[in-house]
Amino acid sequence: MTQPPPPPNQPPGPPQGGFGAPQDPQGGYGAPQQPQGQPQYGYPQQPPTQPQYGYPQQPPTQPQGQPQYGYLQQPPTQPQGQPQYGYPTQPQYGYQPTPPPGGGKKLTTQMQIVIAAVVAVVLIVGGGVWYAASDDDTGNEGKGGQTQGQNGGGQAKAAPDGPGKEKAPANTQSKVSFQLPHPKVTDVTDVGGSWLTDKAYVKTGVNSIVGYDLAKGTPVWTLPLPGQVCATSRHTTADNKTAIVYEAAKRVPPRNYQPCTEVAVLDLITGKLVWTKSVTSASSGDDKVRFSEVTLSGATVAAGGTDGGAAFDLANGTPRWKPEANAQNCRDMGYGGGAGLVAVRRCGPYDSATVVIQSLNPTTGQPISQFKMPAGVKYASVVSTKPLVVAADVGDTAGDGSGISDFFSIDEKTGKLKVKIAADADRFAARCRSTEVETCTKVVVGNNRLYLPTEDHEGSGEYGDTNEIVSFDLTTGKPTSDKADAGDRYSMFPLRMDGGNVIAYKTPPYDKGGQIVSIDGATFQQTVLLENPSDEAVRDAESSFSSDYAEILYAKGRMFISETMVSEPRKSSFDDKEYLIVAYATSG
Repeated sequence: MTQPPPPPNQPPGPPQGGFGAPQDPQGGYGAPQQPQGQPQYGYPQQPPTQPQYGYPQQPPTQPQGQPQYGYLQQPPTQPQGQPQYGYPTQPQYGYQPTPPPGGGKKLTTQMQIVIAAVVAVVLIVGGGVWYAASDDDTGNEGKGGQTQGQNGGGQAKAAPDGPGKEKAPANTQSKVSFQLPHPKVTDVTDVGGSWLTDKAYVKTGVNSIVGYDLAKGTPVWTLPLPGQVCATSRHTTADNKTAIVYEAAKRVPPRNYQPCTEVAVLDLITGKLVWTKSVTSASSGDDKVRFSEVTLSGATVAAGGTDGGAAFDLANGTPRWKPEANAQNCRDMGYGGGAGLVAVRRCGPYDSATVVIQSLNPTTGQPISQFKMPAGVKYASVVSTKPLVVAADVGDTAGDGSGISDFFSIDEKTGKLKVKIAADADRFAARCRSTEVETCTKVVVGNNRLYLPTEDHEGSGEYGDTNEIVSFDLTTGKPTSDKADAGDRYSMFPLRMDGGNVIAYKTPPYDKGGQIVSIDGATFQQTVLLENPSDEAVRDAESSFSSDYAEILYAKGRMFISETMVSEPRKSSFDDKEYLIVAYATSG
């Protein structure tokens, strides 16, 4: 259906309508953005020969200790800490020692050294952000497997979004539940899509979807499909249903391609399809509309792509709307789902298209509000629909393949921009596949905050990098004092929210296993929920997955890590094993 114009008094945007000129080819779900075969995360690095991330651009004149990384909303009133990580625009180093009373007599050189060593502080102002030290750069190990965050201290506060459900077991040490090898394929094959129920871990395979026993990895059910799954929704309903898109026929070499046209709802309990639908449009003739992604919100399944967007009733598949041609060459590239339904709409010719973000009524497709993205935005990704947070690479300035230069916090009711948050690609490590709307990773939204991992930087160890998770206020756009340290030689990133807590994964160094931690949304204190074995064979299996191209799920003491794409086996003299899935579970 053609979507009606926006309500009165909304920000101006292009006229509404269906689809238009072809756009850039879209990469497959999980497609690597960088060449493969590079060393995996967690292995020791050689000592740097050049200045590393976060070091001051000009050497300080005052004594320094080990640099730290963190946020502080206000400059401290008392000298504290050690030199910090950050990119200063105009470095300002320390406080000058205060002369003692009695005529302003100068301190002796020895006293100046003592005072500087004890109380000197370095405040680096970089990009409008105050950086300040944490208590410890090693993770601040506390009692009961807990680590102290920047906001720690045992204060009895509650996160705005409430308590989490995930609790630390009596024994956080995990064991391998099962490992499943790569399926045999002759070409690069999408296997993105994984879900958890109380009974099964469900994973996309080759021309199939399989539900595996949580503990044993044996198939509980198998759903054969006519063709390969090409898009999946990360969202599920309360009764364990989700949405997928698949190809109507099997891929045939040497082309190994089929149009991605069949939209379906999958029952994750029974392993059966509730319904399957496809649509045509005025401009596609008899050809089915092709989709590159799918989501769900409330009672609506919505799929989008370069052909435009369509929506279906979750219960029976009845079409709610489909692409329709219009003079403005507008089409819904994709949708963000979950708590709300948000369309990313692209209008105009290829080389001068505009992008509009529309909050929709999920049942009718009626725009509730819209926001026109600034010039220089070719694509946009929806991080969250309520609150509405959108990521984009404005003017292709990110420069690192992350698809993110800025985050936009938008009022979903009025379409007004609350604040734009600059996310320097040299500092932050979230990723979005820019041509797809709902594929951002390593970033979560909760407690009216945007949680991001920093890029890895030199840690306190001789050969180890580390990083932190920090946050921004979605109303003011300012960094908060939240800071969770990964700890020496670990690197961490958020997976999802658990109430007001952040569930995060710590990628391990070469001689340890990874960890799942819960970060308290109020205190930012970390609690270890699961720690994987450090045995060499188990470590090798875990580190065989790239953190940028793997799906990691955690719930109730179980962790699953799986590939999003498989290809022909590598020809390696080391005979490295490749896994589709590795599952872990605690015994506590």
